Amino acid sequence: MRTSFALAMAGTMAVAPALFGQGQGQGKGKGKAPAPAAVSVPHDPHDLSGVWKRSGGVLTMSNETPPMTPWGKARFDAAKPVYGPRAVPGGLGNDPMGTCDPLGMPRNLFLEVSIYPMELVQTPNRVFQFFEWAHSYRVIWTDGRELPKDPDPQWMGYSVGKWEGDIFVVKSLGFDERTWLDHFGNPVSDDMTLEERYHRLDRDTLEVNMTIAAPKAYTKPWVSEKKIFKLAPPKTDLQELFCVPTEEQRFNKLVRDPGSGLVNK
Repeated sequence: MRTSFALAMAGTMAVAPALFGQGQGQGKGKGKAPAPAAVSVPHDPHDLSGVWKRSGGVLTMSNETPPMTPWGKARFDAAKPVYGPRAVPGGLGNDPMGTCDPLGMPRNLFLEVSIYPMELVQTPNRVFQFFEWAHSYRVIWTDGRELPKDPDPQWMGYSVGKWEGDIFVVKSLGFDERTWLDHFGNPVSDDMTLEERYHRLDRDTLEVNMTIAAPKAYTKPWVSEKKIFKLAPPKTDLQELFCVPTEEQRFNKLVRDPGSGLVNK
């Protein structure tokens, strides 16, 4: 059965209050005995294959946004997000998501993977990272090549990866400035570099740490909090959840645009 992108977006809005705060985790109850240690299940720490869904955390790199340059501040001020503390009515926003532009990196690892999963597929010379949201994917080359010196901008950037012990280190550059870093409207600059460090802590838990350096936009590097992903049950498949412009326009009229005559119909 086909999944309507507009209906999926409506589902996102329905759970928005629970997702768009500073964090999603619950504090531990006082006086409760500590949970028993999880039983270790055999796994290959160098095998990241599987369908993963993000568990908890903030919906950007971290709560500590570095100071912006004048260029970065101007880009941030021009962004009109439809979520978060600066939210405007959806029909007035300019989030690239609203026109089905690719979300880019690292945004694909924030809000969207909290609701819709991603899948990692390893081959001998590259790793594919598939995102259910908008049915997009990214290539991480592992054949020993170097990052290009001056690549043309790409929506997902240009990425290479290698193993350092049990840590899969991915370095990327060549990002397209039309993307947003997150759904709050923090900017991406064409000089941005991104480093991701993937560590499979156990069979069911993947830890990701990220650092971006974007001198054009931020006055110092931005180090993320630890991002935790959980392995989905066996035989979990990604849906064909394309971002279809005609469905997105309909969703804007039905849900996002409070002045539309179609609201509540």
